Amino acid sequence: MSRHLADKRTPSDGGRVKNFMRLARNPREMWHRDETPPATNRRLVEFLRIARGRQA
Repeated sequence: MSRHLADKRTPSDGGRVKNFMRLARNPREMWHRDETPPATNRRLVEFLRIARGRQA
């Protein structure tokens, strides 16, 4: 019985790991949010509006 086609794959050169490490070297660009908080706390305002039972 011959091996399945998926078992005959040639080994990869680590492309996924290379790209992950390239992105991980510059963490501020992709993974971190801005340090500055928004000028208004819109989420809190909307939460309180909904909690009070007001409709938009």
